[in-house]
Amino acid sequence: MLAELRIQNFAIIDRLELHLAPHFNVITGETGAGKSIIIDAVDMLLGSRADPDFVRAGADRAIVEGVFKMPVAVQNELKPLLEAEGIELTTPDEVLLTREIRVNGRSLSRINGTSVSLQFFREVGDHLVDIHGQSEHLSLLKSKEHIYMLDRYANLFDQRRTLAEQVRKINEVRAEIDNLLQDEAAIARRIDMLGYQIEEIRATAPQIGEEETLREERTRLSNAEQLASLTQEAQALLFEGSEENSSAVDLLGQAALLLAKLARIEPSFEESHALAESLSAQTEELARTLRDYRERIEYSPSRLNEVEERLEALSRLKRKYGGTIEAVLAYREKIQKELTDITHSEERLIELRAQEEVLLHKIGEIAAAVSAIRRKFAAALGGNIEKELQELRMGGARFQVAITQTEAPDSGCYVGERRLAFDTTGVDHVEFMMAANTGEPLRPMVKVASGGETARIMLSLKGVLSRADQTPTLIFDEIDQGIGGRVGVTVGKKLWSLSESHQVLCVTHLAQLAGFGDSHFKVAKSLKGDRTLTTITPLNETQRVDEIAEMLGSESHSARQNAQEILEYAQNIKRGEHPVPISVASDGDDKKEDHGVQPALL
Repeated sequence: MLAELRIQNFAIIDRLELHLAPHFNVITGETGAGKSIIIDAVDMLLGSRADPDFVRAGADRAIVEGVFKMPVAVQNELKPLLEAEGIELTTPDEVLLTREIRVNGRSLSRINGTSVSLQFFREVGDHLVDIHGQSEHLSLLKSKEHIYMLDRYANLFDQRRTLAEQVRKINEVRAEIDNLLQDEAAIARRIDMLGYQIEEIRATAPQIGEEETLREERTRLSNAEQLASLTQEAQALLFEGSEENSSAVDLLGQAALLLAKLARIEPSFEESHALAESLSAQTEELARTLRDYRERIEYSPSRLNEVEERLEALSRLKRKYGGTIEAVLAYREKIQKELTDITHSEERLIELRAQEEVLLHKIGEIAAAVSAIRRKFAAALGGNIEKELQELRMGGARFQVAITQTEAPDSGCYVGERRLAFDTTGVDHVEFMMAANTGEPLRPMVKVASGGETARIMLSLKGVLSRADQTPTLIFDEIDQGIGGRVGVTVGKKLWSLSESHQVLCVTHLAQLAGFGDSHFKVAKSLKGDRTLTTITPLNETQRVDEIAEMLGSESHSARQNAQEILEYAQNIKRGEHPVPISVASDGDDKKEDHGVQPALL
């Protein structure tokens, strides 16, 4: 449940902190006071688009925070997700969500202080809160949304994920089949091109590390004469000497003899004598090394040309096929596989067709099981919604979930003896059908439902679906639009009944609905200097009477009496007692009294 809501610099809200009760919370206030702004803030807290226009004028950022208490079922769902993101739960049943919008349009999403992606943030929010706003009525008028609602009721999303994965696989197989069946001339051209590229790389036969070796050889060949001259001169100085000067080896040898004589007289020169002999031997070894190197130096213009041509051939391959020898070799492997697949397309087609058949049977098997579950729950959903509609003064209405399928003899999945069209949802087309009045035939709901009827159907559907899911917090934003006072009593009762298993938060303009709240908050707008501020205040029992009287449109004694009756009526229903009739405003669609509610005395 949403235990605490903190809003700062959001629209006309300067700073607001709200502590919500676990059960049925109602929010009321005059039109324009900012009730829906609070819901907008919660919506943003759950990951909706961060509009910089929400940042309060004069502020650089807006911040919305929510402290959520999680029941065990939600803890079990979210804990693995949070741990995978490195987010620790300092309290096992509590999580803090923070959303920040900056005036430059950037937004930050944090969970327990850890920054996360917006996609992950939304995923967590979806487990915590379900918001039902006025715009959701429109989803009832889109038949493609009906299958989602039925599957939510039947809790089919695990099966749908499995089904969608199989459909993804068959789409990949079919895409490869289509590629193999494309224009033969195009395939022939592709074969020629791939063959040329493979042969070009094969003929050059590049080796990893070859370029470095070739560059070193090119340097030696390009400087052969200079290398020979320098090594000859150095070797001569070390080993041969000249008419005027002895060689370094001879001089070091003479020095060693002198140091040997010194060491016999003064033992401390023994170490110096050993060093001189070592230097003489090392110098002689260096001279031999230079001589051997000079003898190996090759001055070969033809070999230099070969090296240059090889390096150019390797550079040409790199320019064409990837930039490095490693990339060239990887590209060769890739196109070799493609060429093999194309030249063996018949064999590959046979293999792919076999895979396609296996997947078509597997998809058909899963889709058939999903369809059977849908049909079972469709009947239950239709019956439950009809019961809800009866309580909402649509006693003659009939509601049915129609499930149809389309034959696809050439491309469909196998369901028994039939081949049916399919997509990621299965083989079913789902559409809500209704007859608003007794004696009328069932027709697609999108064609026959009026605005007020759509609101009542949505309330019925949400009531049925909410009892079937585990989302701990349900928010209803003026979902009572289009219904009147008498039906408002029933709606209030229904929303209160949902609070037995959920926390319910409802923004409403109906006094009869507000009377069922376990906690009641009033939103008000005021001026502070030249700025407009929105505040929200929890109401005590006396304040509730005053607020509900205002919602009834009067501050007279009779209005306060009616408000008191509404609250007592709701309390009696909550206690399971037979309610005392109350005076409420009539719904324009109501033609007669029901549930002990009398015509308005206002």
